[in-house]
Amino acid sequence: MTKNIATEEDQSKAKTRRAHGEFVRGVSGFRHAIGDPEFPPEPGRYHLFVALNCPWCHRVTLARAVLGLQSSITMDVAFPNRTDEADPAGPNLWEFAPGRIASLTGATLPECTFETGTGDGVRLAKEIYQREGSDEQSVPILYDKVAGRIVNNESAEIIRMLDRHAEALGAAAQHPSLVPADPALRSDVDALNERIYVTINNGAYKAGFSSDQAIYAQAYEAYFETLAFLEALLSDGRAFLTGGAFTEADLRLFPTLYRHDPVYYIRMKLNGAKILDYPHLWRWLCRVYALDGVADAGSLIHCRQGYFGRSWNSVVPLGPQMPMSYPEAYRHPDLSDKS
Repeated sequence: MTKNIATEEDQSKAKTRRAHGEFVRGVSGFRHAIGDPEFPPEPGRYHLFVALNCPWCHRVTLARAVLGLQSSITMDVAFPNRTDEADPAGPNLWEFAPGRIASLTGATLPECTFETGTGDGVRLAKEIYQREGSDEQSVPILYDKVAGRIVNNESAEIIRMLDRHAEALGAAAQHPSLVPADPALRSDVDALNERIYVTINNGAYKAGFSSDQAIYAQAYEAYFETLAFLEALLSDGRAFLTGGAFTEADLRLFPTLYRHDPVYYIRMKLNGAKILDYPHLWRWLCRVYALDGVADAGSLIHCRQGYFGRSWNSVVPLGPQMPMSYPEAYRHPDLSDKS
């Protein structure tokens, strides 16, 4: 499968860049594809391992939802906080533990599951990789239940293969085409994907997790420059980023903007403005949220628990509450007119 900057970050001098305070995202190691001879597109064959707080996983759960693949691609959900130093397997590992209590709610999270894809009920995502001799531990993972193998763990590639093979995988009769057939429109989607990945999706992490002030400032400025660009793009009345149809560009933008006001504004130090301050972007965000399956494909409780539960004191903010709580706010596109 072809790789490009819209799927992964340049790894040149990564060690040196990290040493100087830059956040550099690693490269996913499993890059097979549904449609390869050993991985035929069949309903019921594939399984996803995800965490709902992770925006890269959110891309995949969104694709599964909008394509109507919920009944034909099974899924397990990890607890949003990873293991700590007290865990016998070590810290920072994704865990399938539906009995864990979320500090935000004081209760278990109903979306969390045991691991069911391998048939062995493993506890950690890392164990799924270890079965194939890999030391990776990230999610999402696209898994072939028949072959007992990991297919792919790069979210951008997973959403493309789900779209390409949607019908053969058992998609709903009526579903969007995420990658347009028209070459000019597809070129627009690819260009948007690249800018959104660099400055918004990965840019949020560059701002929030880099420890150098100048690197943070550069990421911050690029993030808000792109928000202004997207606001202007939507100002002509189009429903979605490339026109009247929902595409992959919309899908890839949504997870970050969904998190911005209630999480990233504080946690990623992206406090220049809220999405609510961009009327056209806000209405776009609400429009996407209203699409079938989208609201159930993510969870702000998991996002808050996952991001703030890993902060220095593990205390999870309760807001914002004005002008109303999130995600309820996403059901009110007119809120931007009152901001």
